Amino acid sequence: MESLKAQFSQQLTASGSPEIIPEEVRNVVTAHWQQFVDINPSFTLPDSLFPDKNDQLSPKLMDELIHCWAGSDFAAQQCIRHPEWLSSLLENHDKLPDFAQTHPERLQKVLETVENEQNLIKALRLYRNQEMLRIIWLDLNRRVSMQETTADMSALADACIDSALNWLYQDCCQTMGTPYGTNIPDEEPVPQKMVVLGMGKLGAKDLNLSSDIDLMFTYPCQGETRGCKKVITNQEFFIRLGQRLIKVLDCQSADGFVFRVDMRLRPYGSSGALAMSFAAMEQYYQDQGRDWERYAMLKARVVAGNILAGQLLLSQLRPFVYRRYIDFGSISALREMKQLIRREVKRKGMESNIKLGPGGIREIEFIIQSFQLIHGGRDRSLQERNLLSVLSTLLDKHYFSPDEASELKAAYIFLRNLEHAIQAIADRQTQDLPKSSETQARVAFSMGQKDWSELLSTLEEHRQHVTTHFDAVIADPETTNTKESHSDQWEALWLGQLSEEEEQQLMVQQGFKDIDASWKRLVSLRDGKAITRVRRQSRDRLDKFIPLLLRVAASSTEPDTFLLRILPLIEAVLRRTAYLVLLIENPAALEHLGKLCIASPWIAEQIARFPALLDEFLNLGDLYNPPEKEALADELRQQLAHIPEDDLENQMEVLRHFKMAHVLRVTAAQVSGTLPLMKESDYLTWIAEVILDSVLAIAWRNLIEKHGMPQDTDGNLCDPGFIIVGYGKLGGIELGPGSDLDLVFIHNGGTNKETNGPRAIDSTTFYTRLGQRIIHILTTQTPSGILYDADMRLRPSGSKGLLVNSLTYFEKYQKEDAWTWEHQALVRARVIAGDPKLAQKFESLRSDILKQERDIKKLRDDVVDMRQKMREHLGTRPTATSSNSGGVFHLKHDPGGIVDIEFLMQFAVLRYSSQHPSLLKWTDNVRISEELETVGLLSKDDAYQLREAYKTFRLCIHQKALQNEDPLAEEAVAESLRQNVISIWDGCMDVEES
Repeated sequence: MESLKAQFSQQLTASGSPEIIPEEVRNVVTAHWQQFVDINPSFTLPDSLFPDKNDQLSPKLMDELIHCWAGSDFAAQQCIRHPEWLSSLLENHDKLPDFAQTHPERLQKVLETVENEQNLIKALRLYRNQEMLRIIWLDLNRRVSMQETTADMSALADACIDSALNWLYQDCCQTMGTPYGTNIPDEEPVPQKMVVLGMGKLGAKDLNLSSDIDLMFTYPCQGETRGCKKVITNQEFFIRLGQRLIKVLDCQSADGFVFRVDMRLRPYGSSGALAMSFAAMEQYYQDQGRDWERYAMLKARVVAGNILAGQLLLSQLRPFVYRRYIDFGSISALREMKQLIRREVKRKGMESNIKLGPGGIREIEFIIQSFQLIHGGRDRSLQERNLLSVLSTLLDKHYFSPDEASELKAAYIFLRNLEHAIQAIADRQTQDLPKSSETQARVAFSMGQKDWSELLSTLEEHRQHVTTHFDAVIADPETTNTKESHSDQWEALWLGQLSEEEEQQLMVQQGFKDIDASWKRLVSLRDGKAITRVRRQSRDRLDKFIPLLLRVAASSTEPDTFLLRILPLIEAVLRRTAYLVLLIENPAALEHLGKLCIASPWIAEQIARFPALLDEFLNLGDLYNPPEKEALADELRQQLAHIPEDDLENQMEVLRHFKMAHVLRVTAAQVSGTLPLMKESDYLTWIAEVILDSVLAIAWRNLIEKHGMPQDTDGNLCDPGFIIVGYGKLGGIELGPGSDLDLVFIHNGGTNKETNGPRAIDSTTFYTRLGQRIIHILTTQTPSGILYDADMRLRPSGSKGLLVNSLTYFEKYQKEDAWTWEHQALVRARVIAGDPKLAQKFESLRSDILKQERDIKKLRDDVVDMRQKMREHLGTRPTATSSNSGGVFHLKHDPGGIVDIEFLMQFAVLRYSSQHPSLLKWTDNVRISEELETVGLLSKDDAYQLREAYKTFRLCIHQKALQNEDPLAEEAVAESLRQNVISIWDGCMDVEES
């Protein structure tokens, strides 16, 4: 001991100058050491700690001891009372962080000899105190991160609650009988166990060093006890069990407490029953749940008892916490919470509270949880409990910029570490900055700060960042200065306080031109029957929104178009006016919505049909920047990962919203001029590709669960042995905003081979059902519409053929029975999703078929005949004065149009690919034309003219689609390009001019 005393004194002094260990801190540590020596004079450490046989402890260990005692009187007192704990800490020094993973096993071993409740109370407290010593040691010495400290604390709490509950449950069953119950009629009741929900920081696995624990007690079924003479209800049993559990954890003894327990978050608060059945919980939250209770339930987690049953309960309560769509309606409730926080911050004395004060922990929690409440129903990746995990997701999803997320994360970690430093001193739950100079010096030392003033400076910087972000989130509705003087007049118009003449005059003054249409449409909404049926809250929202809409419309380039295209959206959401809150809160989003609706009635109609798309206007940066294919696939994968694999209905809804949202992004970028035509088609094709990949995966999983996996001819299991082949625009990477999908399904299952599941079927039937399931997922009408129209007519034998064909049959058909036009279609075919090995076989077969030697005259005649039939059926009708209908040119089907260019490319591939296999590399017309130019089959000028005509006509078709117009153009506008195409067609097809 003498040697150890000398080393301690020497290292305490030699650890650095007084600037590193302030005198107040040295005095505290010295006092602790002296008390330790006085009470434990014969204390010795294990020989294993002195490998050099010099009775000198490792300087690193001694330094950690000094840091621990400098920052925690509680830790020092535990060492003084239980010197063997200090020995254990030092001896297991390198393994201390690993103990966080073994709380349940170690605590169970401790409780094996417990015989009564008093023994249980003592054993739990001793275990808790020893673990607290270990956790504080690690935390103050920064051997673990803040997140690891809070996870360790949460695991400790979980283990203590669960172990105590299990012991008390067995004891209660012996004295009161075992509770039995069932929710299934005519079923025999089964034993019931309590479920303990952890709320707040415990639920989020984010418990601090001296936190209380917020709990709720619940149980699956009503019923009564069996096994004792006196029968009591299950509720009475679990209330008594809960009371005993609180006592065991919370009561103060000579050894302290385990955790302070707070039950006030339960239904009805302090006046509610201590334990409630699942049914009662569900009924309460459905009928009476308040917004702050939704906020509290974000972090609810099953921490003890019947874990599986508890998780079922939370899944049943999830719709209360997370609304199915973007929950704009919660914004006003969140704003009220924010005002409460602000008022409390202003209370006297709150400036020194790092949790409740300005820029404190609570404000960061509010910022993050606001995003969860509003967006968590739609974006399931936000349905996380841990704050830093959610913050990371918010960054990944671009709700925060990197700088914003970095500032919030740094502030949160600093504030939580400071909270731990304050609480470690005396194991006391406080977030107030210390007032005594000695404690200030100790906290600053624990935080690695030079002194208290430096700590305050760092704290203030973090608080300022938090306050800035707190002020920005759920801000008061923006106001606009645009024609602000007319705000009251717009309100008067909407409320019917002006005469008809005054209303029309105001609209004219503010830039509306088509008063007959705009005014009448607006008045028909205002005075119509539909608006009289809406709830008071919805009417209030409309009364706020319509004047804002009129003001923003008046400031737009086309006020009448703006208003007339937005009004159908308003009519569509009269019973769901929470959607309008987004636009009230974000007038900038309304302005952008108006610009896009002016540019495209197609966009306006999509948003009116599916108002959930308004969510896309929350992040205008993303709106005009569609993601690349990898990012698309990753986003869809994440969205689907949060849905149970057997929940096809929700999977279909996610797929549809994903498609609509991303098509909206592409079209928004296109009409705003930020996305060129070729990139637009790339993005639209990528969207279809990642969706088809997911649809195949969903359909495959669904079928193999029922029937097992199919087999190929050799008896090998197929995984999946199936491909989706895209033809037409999908195959040619040329999709437009409203394109359908030309698909062909091919498999390599063995004939007369059965699947390997309990409900075995032959492989051919399996793949037919797989194809049917894919079509079902794509084309079923849900609340969000269909996913895609699927056209299967290009499969072998068309509509008369099998839905899904084997590769063997596909090859036979293509080589023996296919028409020339079917080989033309094969030019644009490519594998979109499915088995990579089968895809390679298909590509090889496609090449073999396309490059086979052909009768050139027959090929030309077939292509020309098919082209002529299409012109007759689909082109415009000639008149006496024009080759076309009234000087109108059908951009796709008339001579010189897109189909002529497509047929030229297909003819060239079929004619020349036997000599030039490189022509088979591409499926899109632009790159085929480039390859024809490269190999010398098209002149540079002809290739250029074809590409220019093709891109110009396609762009025009896309633009007209967004205007809900047919693909027709004035003949004179496209005449030059069209004549170039006709000339090249005539030259290639040897057609004489008429």
